[in-house]
This record gives sequence, structure tokens and C-alpha cells, in this order.
Amino acid sequence: MDSKVYDVVIIGGGIVGLSTAMQLKERSPNWRIAVVEKESELAGHQTGHNSGVIHSGIYYRPDSQKAKFCVAGLQALLTFCDENEIEYEQCGKVIVALNQEEVGRLETLQERGVANGVKGLEMIGPERLKEIEPHAAGIQALWAPYTGIIDYRKVALAYANRFQQAGGDIFTDAPVSKIARRSDSMVVETPSAELQAKHIINCAGLYADRVATMMGEDVDVRIIPFRGEYFTLRPESHHLVKGLIYPVPDPRFPFLGVHYTRNIHGQVEAGPNAVLALKREGYKKSDWNLAESMGTFTYPGFWKMAAKFWKIGMQEMRRSYSKSIFVRDLKKLLPEIEAEDLAPGGSGVRAQAVARSGALLDDFSILRGKDAVHVLNAPSPGATSSLAIGSHIAELAVEAFEGAA
Repeated sequence: MDSKVYDVVIIGGGIVGLSTAMQLKERSPNWRIAVVEKESELAGHQTGHNSGVIHSGIYYRPDSQKAKFCVAGLQALLTFCDENEIEYEQCGKVIVALNQEEVGRLETLQERGVANGVKGLEMIGPERLKEIEPHAAGIQALWAPYTGIIDYRKVALAYANRFQQAGGDIFTDAPVSKIARRSDSMVVETPSAELQAKHIINCAGLYADRVATMMGEDVDVRIIPFRGEYFTLRPESHHLVKGLIYPVPDPRFPFLGVHYTRNIHGQVEAGPNAVLALKREGYKKSDWNLAESMGTFTYPGFWKMAAKFWKIGMQEMRRSYSKSIFVRDLKKLLPEIEAEDLAPGGSGVRAQAVARSGALLDDFSILRGKDAVHVLNAPSPGATSSLAIGSHIAELAVEAFEGAA
């Protein structure tokens, strides 16, 4: 088996891992850096299965990492796309209030957005809403003109290309089976090669907690996978959605609720729900893995979370198995939508970090360990924020590893 020596090995070839690799190589061009990815292609999981929305930074608590990284990351992303001729469109988004209670929550969102430095936010009434989204319902809406759409897989592959051009190595078909610590380094074992690394950056997404545990870190979180399922609007119904139509989110739950997303390829998606997956990469209802399911069900934090959210969880499960319930919820935003407008769509799996206390980690969680940096939670807006997160991780790595590499 081949053995290669590196200063830093990054585990995970998704958009955050590749952004980190590119920027770390730019900061430390003499460091030998490699990315290992278990699949045959890069960016195949959370990066390749998300809705492709460029978020503007409305939802996030001011001064949180999500807020800071999203606003900074948005500008950096658009600049990168302009420089690398990657298509995107700032089509704008409406967040629609259906009743007076939601209007109050909408005003809170506007305040958050303004505090976070989001540009162009505008509270609009039904007349202006009809101009922007003629078929949407709502008594009031928040218009975010700089929210956009993009293909994040293309962005991730551009990061990979820049990294390789700078001399970085990428290994695909390279699942990490073991990480063994030696006196002055670690050995990352994959089926095709052993990579000797002075330092590791863990960007393993759905398996980030597993990789941290493999390295002997005592992390007090577990990744619980949630599947989000979509319908696709049939082509003859595309006219019902001009851009992005979202509900006012329920503050008790970290997911945004079912919504309508026009993507960069011209399709319109409706969804997602949020149901517990029985496999970390469980994109289909039939997907399950005994060991991974047991890992979820034997974790005390799962049951504490379930005790708090079981009603919402049951609603999401019913919607997953009943198209009529899904349509009923979609009609709240778009009354004209009917079951026949919807064709089966794709799905994604969100890596939700859950603390032992049962709390859902709402912000990014990046841990500096011994000879390593671990990205334990990077949910939405992780893709929008990828350049800002990658820059932050690269800074942490240089600070922690400088002189040791």
C-alpha cells in the first residue's frame, strides 16, 4: 500500500472541505495538503443535494457565526463566481406571512436582517407581493432582493480545481477506515493509500462526529440525519413561481418549512419536509443501516430531543407519507397548486448535530482539538458561507499548526 506524507490532511470533499483546502494552500503554499473523499466524485452529499439557494443572512441571530459568515460569505461567493464564470442569479425571495401572528415574527426577521447587514430588505403588502409573485398568498411579506440561486457543486469543483492547480492532492474513493496516532504524526488509513499527516482538518459532514471520535476527541454531540424530501413542479406549472417563496419559519424548530425554490437549471422544487433518516446517507425512505440507526436510538440526546419535538416530528412524518398533506401545506403559500402539478423530486440529508442535553445545535460548531480542527456542525447557510467558513478554518489551522507543520 502506498504511503504519502502531508502536513495537513482534510477529510471530506464537500464544499466546506474544498474551500478550506483551497484557502489553506493559498495561505501556506509550502505546506503539503491533501483532501480525502470517500466517494468517487467530490461534493456528492450535502453539497450536491441542497436546494442551491444563496442565502442573504436574514434568519440568523445577530453576532452568531451563521450571521457573520453568511453575509461575508455571500459577497465572497459572488466575487468568486464572477471571477470564475460560474452562473448564478439573484432572483430574490419573499418570506410570506399568512396571519397577524406571523406578521410579528416577520418584523423580527426584518430586524435581524438589518442588524446582520443584509441589503435591500423591504416589508411589502399584498399588492407589491402580487407584482413579485403573482400567485402567492399572504397579508404581508419580507422581500429580500439579493437572495439568489446557484449550482453549489460547480462552485465546489472550482475550489477543487484551484486547490489542485496550487499543488494540492485530492484522493477520491478513499473512505477513512482508521486514524492511528504515532509519536509525531497520524496515519490516515484508506483502502488505496496510507496518508501520514502532521495535522488533520475534519470536514466529514454527516460523519464528522465519527471522525472526531476516531481521533480520540470527546465530542459531546452526535450527528442525527434528517431527510428533506422534495416534489418538482411539472413544466406546465413553472409559471406559478417566479423566484423563491418561503413561509415565516417556526422559531421552535431549526428547519424553514416547506417552500418553493426555482433553481439555476430552471426547475421549481417544492419542499422540503424534515424527517428522521435511518441511515446517515438515507436519501430514500427505504434506506436504513442497523448500526447507524442504533447509534441514533442509543444516544440519550436523541430521546431528549424527541421528547421536545415529537409532535412536530409526527407531523413531518405524516407529510412524508401523504402527498395530500404535503399539498395542503404547499397550498398555504400558493393556493392554486394541486397534486397533479407535482412530480416526485429529489431529497437531501441534513447533518444535524444534537447535544447530549437534547439541544439542536443552531450555530456552526468548529472545535480545535489536538493536532486537528473539527467542523462538527455546518448546516445551512454552510454552502453560501463556504468561503468565509473556509477562511476561518484556514486561519485556525495556521494559528494552531504553524511551526508544527
